[in-house]
Amino acid sequence: MTSAANGPESGARAAHPDHLGHVIFITAAAAMGGFLFGYDSSVINGAVEAIRDRYDIGSGTLAQVIAIALIGCAIGAATAGRIADRIGRIRCMQIASVLFTASAIGSALPFALWDLAIWRIIGGFAIGMASVIGPAYIAEVSPPAYRGRLGSFQQAAIVIGIAISQLVNYTLLQIADGDQRGKILGLEAWQWMLGVMVVPAVLYGLLSFAIPESPRFLISVGKKAQARKILEEVEGDKIDLDARVTEIETAMHREHKSSFKDLLGNRFFFLPIVWVGIGLSMFQQLVGINVAFYYSATLWQSVGIDPTDSFFYSFTTSIINIIGTVIAMVLVDRVGRRPLALVGSVGMAIALAFEAWAFSADLVDGKLPTTQGVVALVAAHVFVLFFALSWGVVVWVFLGEMFPNRLRAAALGVAVFAQWMANWAITASFPSLADWNLSGTYIIYACFAVLSIPFVLKFVKETKGKTLEEMG
Repeated sequence: MTSAANGPESGARAAHPDHLGHVIFITAAAAMGGFLFGYDSSVINGAVEAIRDRYDIGSGTLAQVIAIALIGCAIGAATAGRIADRIGRIRCMQIASVLFTASAIGSALPFALWDLAIWRIIGGFAIGMASVIGPAYIAEVSPPAYRGRLGSFQQAAIVIGIAISQLVNYTLLQIADGDQRGKILGLEAWQWMLGVMVVPAVLYGLLSFAIPESPRFLISVGKKAQARKILEEVEGDKIDLDARVTEIETAMHREHKSSFKDLLGNRFFFLPIVWVGIGLSMFQQLVGINVAFYYSATLWQSVGIDPTDSFFYSFTTSIINIIGTVIAMVLVDRVGRRPLALVGSVGMAIALAFEAWAFSADLVDGKLPTTQGVVALVAAHVFVLFFALSWGVVVWVFLGEMFPNRLRAAALGVAVFAQWMANWAITASFPSLADWNLSGTYIIYACFAVLSIPFVLKFVKETKGKTLEEMG
């Protein structure tokens, strides 16, 4: 768009908030949903073997209990956009906080396996909501010049949540003398692992009362004066605020209120931009990244590493995840989203190939040979590093930016729904695939990393530096 709906009319492209710290606080508060996303996604890593033992279940049933939360995630992601368009982004965050809290308590105190599964679905629904609302809200309150870095807060919060959950799991395991079912104050260690999420869940809800509603949502419901005030907070008073409100409103009128049908290019297929979002979401998961966070402790134990060390390696992987995310946050607005994605794809493909080679070795006395064991550990960390500095961040930035204003919430919901379904497919299939052929499983993930390269080159457009009103 190059007319009245474009940045130069209002000065939005050069917008600089008077108090950048305030904008960072708003972004960080919204990204708490990402923290919960990461924490809940990874905390189950510490409970996998305890759940298997307590309920005496096989790999197939265990995988379904672990992965069933992702069904809730998919439903939450698919519905969050429409809910947010009706009641606002902030109210959605508050609903997600309540569901997170209930899920944490219920998961820590299950009566039976089916009960645990239900609470995991409820928690998954909250994660799905937060995974859609967080990036959309952050994109809508961020000045264009800072949007990539601020959009990266979502992934930064996710990886910090993963690391904290691994640290909590490791600490609780030490207290329980290395036994996931060891008793701590009357409860088993794994129950405490799941229950601790109450703390960040409540904090997320409290922070949602301290941040403003999205100005774009306020304009959509006719609250222009309130939207103008928030735009002044987040983009500064150096821009023409009246022109900025008109610019957003014009873009919204140009793209009427969306429904699922509006995402269709014709009777059967989505618009091309929606397919690109779906592709980005699915490739992010199909490289097998969540195997590293759901099953890493179990994986290392299966090749001869003792439980305490396996939890330690899971934690070091999380630290590498944070380092990679920081690298991405520094580079995403400097070098752009596409270059980072391409570098990440190459690095992941190579690392996954080395993991496949290492796991192809026969175990000796229940352990990998020394060389293959070292290669497996190093390659696992390298894989996580390249994911974190690329696809881990840029997919969330892309999804927050790439869709037209009026399609954003609905299209983001569809894209994230696809992401959760891909996540479910990987998570549910890994135990059985690993039993079949662990090396072959990693070859499959490596192939998806390779395929992501031509996908980015052909279909993904750079969004660096553009206003949201220029998208689509």
